[in-house]
Amino acid sequence: MKKIGIGAAGVAVCALSLIFTAGCAHMQKTAAVTTAPASTASATNVSEPVVRTSVMRAIPELKTVHFAYNSAALSAATRVVLRANAAWIKGHAEATVQVSGNCDQRGTEEYNLALGQRRAEAVRRYYVLLGVAPHRVATISYGKDKPLCDQMAPSCWRQNRRADTLLAEPAGVVGN
Repeated sequence: MKKIGIGAAGVAVCALSLIFTAGCAHMQKTAAVTTAPASTASATNVSEPVVRTSVMRAIPELKTVHFAYNSAALSAATRVVLRANAAWIKGHAEATVQVSGNCDQRGTEEYNLALGQRRAEAVRRYYVLLGVAPHRVATISYGKDKPLCDQMAPSCWRQNRRADTLLAEPAGVVGN
């Protein structure tokens, strides 16, 4: 049987390849973390508005939509409501909104935060598809932390699986 040796040059090439690959992977992770916008990353690749200092206010013109269990899919009925919301947002050029994704009490905190974010982003994508400027729609997930109903019953769970579109107003301007 013939022995095959890789020699010093082969070892050097392998070592450099490993160092380069590990270094690039580290750089990509660092870049992803440091370049993400302050608000939640957008599925539309356009940064969301920063609304941390704003006060969120529910208004009758912007309706809440509900979701099926374990889903972020927009039903036909949900799309009808979102079209009306989008028309209001587009008709108020000064308005910035925040879509908050919410879940029922079942599931882990991590799972529900991720599902709530998918719900908020699904609504945001639909608003953008309908012509709302992406820089006017922020998203946030509250997971299961802001239930409307706290009973352990299916009727209550349905109320909590929702996305609220709230008007974001600068602090100190609310109620004017």
